Amino acid sequence: QVQLVESGGGLVQPGGSLTLTCTGTGFHLPYYRLGWFRQAPGKEREAVGCIDGDGRSYRGVPLYSDSTKSRFTIAKDYTDNTVHLQMNFLSPEDTAVYYCAIDLVFNAGPGCYVNAQKYDRWGQGTQVTVAS
Repeated sequence: QVQLVESGGGLVQPGGSLTLTCTGTGFHLPYYRLGWFRQAPGKEREAVGCIDGDGRSYRGVPLYSDSTKSRFTIAKDYTDNTVHLQMNFLSPEDTAVYYCAIDLVFNAGPGCYVNAQKYDRWGQGTQVTVAS
């Protein structure tokens, strides 16, 4: 059974860092297009970034939204079957529930989506709170 589980959320001070992990169960997660999204209370869900599922590219090529590029990094880990979201220089505006999601096409090639509707399977989310 294909499952995604996010972990690593918590409380962090402004300017701090946090790493979220998306773990795949029942499939090889790094070979699937994956998107990271977040949703703050009272706001619409927004894309954080995404990474391709191209097996020819070991590290993959991530894309980031304007609000997160230069601060966030998405990376695959084939050993642990995970995809990490490293978040630096966090601000209160980054407070949200963070989700990972995948497109259920194995080794689909280059490119990824920032459109949430392109993804088929979602994790349950992990809360990130940035406050002093």
